[in-house]
Amino acid sequence: MTTADGAPAPGGEPETPVRPLARLLEVQDHDTVIDQIRHRRATLPERSELAEVDRQLGVLDVRTKELRQQRDELGDRQSALEQQIESSRSRRESLEKRLFGGQIVASRELQVMNEEVSHLARHISELEDREIEIMEGLEPLDGELGAGDVRRDALDKDAERLQEAIATTEVSLDAELAHENQARAAAASGVRDDLLARYEQLRSKLGGTGAARLAGGSCSGCHLTLSSMELDRVRKAPPDAVITCEQCGRILVP
Repeated sequence: MTTADGAPAPGGEPETPVRPLARLLEVQDHDTVIDQIRHRRATLPERSELAEVDRQLGVLDVRTKELRQQRDELGDRQSALEQQIESSRSRRESLEKRLFGGQIVASRELQVMNEEVSHLARHISELEDREIEIMEGLEPLDGELGAGDVRRDALDKDAERLQEAIATTEVSLDAELAHENQARAAAASGVRDDLLARYEQLRSKLGGTGAARLAGGSCSGCHLTLSSMELDRVRKAPPDAVITCEQCGRILVP
C-alpha cells in the first residue's frame, strides 16, 4: 500500500505509482460517465412526454378560446333577442289592455291597434324561433367546452405526475453526478496542469474524448489501427511521453 504522496504505507510493500497518463485515462473515464449522466438527465423520457402534454394543453387552450368566443357571440345575440322579446311582449300586453279595456271606441284606432298586436305576435314568434336556433347552437359548444374541461384536468394531472417523476430522477442523477465529479477531481489532481489543459482542449474538439487507450494496436477513440511504424514509435517512447493518435489526434495511453 502507499500513502497519498506515493510513499510506502507503514508496514506495507511499496507499490508502483500510477503514471500521469494512466491517471489521465481515469479522468477520461469519469468524464465519459459524467457526460452520460448529463445526457440521461437532459433526455429523460418523461421530458418528451411532458412536452407532448404541454403541446396538447396548448392546442386545447387555443380551441377553448375559439369556442368561448363563439359562445360569447351567441350569448350576446341571445341576450339581445331576449330584450327584444321582452320589449315586444310588454308592448303587446299594453295594447291588449287598451283594446279590451273599453277606453277606445273608434273603429279605425281599434283596427290599427289590433293589427299591431297581430304584428307583435308574429314578431315575437320569429324572435323566439331565432332564440331557439341560438340555443341549439350553444348546446354543442357547451358540450365541447365541458369535454375540454375534463380533458384539461386529465392533462394537468399527467403533467403533475411527469414533473414529479422528473424531479425524483433528477435528484438521483444529481447525486451520481456529484459523486463522479468528486472522483474526477481526485483523479485530475494527479495529472500535470499542462497535460490536463491539452486533454481538455482535445476533449472539447473531439466529441468528449481527449484520451484513448491503445488496445490491440488500435486507438479506442477512433477505432482505427495504427500503422506498424506508429506502433513501433509508441513502444519505444518513454513511459511518460505524450503520444497522440496519428488518425484522430487523441492522447494515446498504452
